[in-house]
Amino acid sequence: MSCELGLKLNELNELNELEELAKMVERSQKEVWRLTPWLLIALLLGNFILMAFDAREINSGQRVVRVWTQAAADFVQSPVTSITSSVSNYFQSFASLRSAQSENDILKQRVQELEVEIKQKQELTAENERLKSLLDLREKTQYKVLTARIIGRDPSVWFDSSIINRGSLDGVKLNMPVVTDGGLVGRVTAVGPLTSQVDLITRDKSGVGAVVGQVGSSNALGVISGTSKRDVLEMRYVPGTVPVEVGSIVYTTGQDGIYPSGLKVGEVVEVREGSATTPQQIFIRPSAGLSSMQEVGILIYEPPAKETFEQKLPNAVSTPKSGR
Repeated sequence: MSCELGLKLNELNELNELEELAKMVERSQKEVWRLTPWLLIALLLGNFILMAFDAREINSGQRVVRVWTQAAADFVQSPVTSITSSVSNYFQSFASLRSAQSENDILKQRVQELEVEIKQKQELTAENERLKSLLDLREKTQYKVLTARIIGRDPSVWFDSSIINRGSLDGVKLNMPVVTDGGLVGRVTAVGPLTSQVDLITRDKSGVGAVVGQVGSSNALGVISGTSKRDVLEMRYVPGTVPVEVGSIVYTTGQDGIYPSGLKVGEVVEVREGSATTPQQIFIRPSAGLSSMQEVGILIYEPPAKETFEQKLPNAVSTPKSGR
């Protein structure tokens, strides 16, 4: 009995194992069927990749995979390169702008320096021309001419005067005439060792003996003094019966005991006619360019001494003063 019972138990165990094996096979089959589509897709994808990797272009003979890889890399690399290039160009432009601004500042400074040099050369050229004209004046006049530079001015109407850089140490004396190549300027009214003061003919108290036309050939004699207008002189005491025309040249007569005769004073610009009893009013524009002069010439001139009278009636004639 025990042997039969053991055989039956063995048979039952074998049956159980067979059932479990059958169940496992069944599960395996189901899992295989479930995974079959995915395996098929994987195989197809792998086959496609292998085919693509091995595929080549007809024209160039390059592998298609390499071409696609390069295309993908270009797609990613192109924006990165553009951004990098833009940033680099920005900083380069900024650096170039800084450099250009610095160069522009240097060029501006150089232009200013050149303008100063040109102006200095122009001033030197103009000064040389003025000095040359004064040298020519030496040859034209019979008097020695001492050149001087204007170093100060008093532009007021009531006291038109200038300061020159010549004084008594240079031989300058009171009342010496001052001229330019254009004509008469004035006279020396104060002298120091190194500088002197010149009163211009435009001063209201300046008295210059003058004649309209050439000395000795005209009867239009008078006295010139300054007016309220800086560029206009007035000639008085010219008889109303003497004809005077606009545009005539006025010269010094030498009868005032200060200026030598024949110095050009200016040009007649207006004539207010008088009569037999009323003198004319003649207005003259100075020819010396008083407002723009920078160098002048001092005439080393002393008028001849006036002789004293040997005899005179009491209270009739005063003894004339010699010199100035």
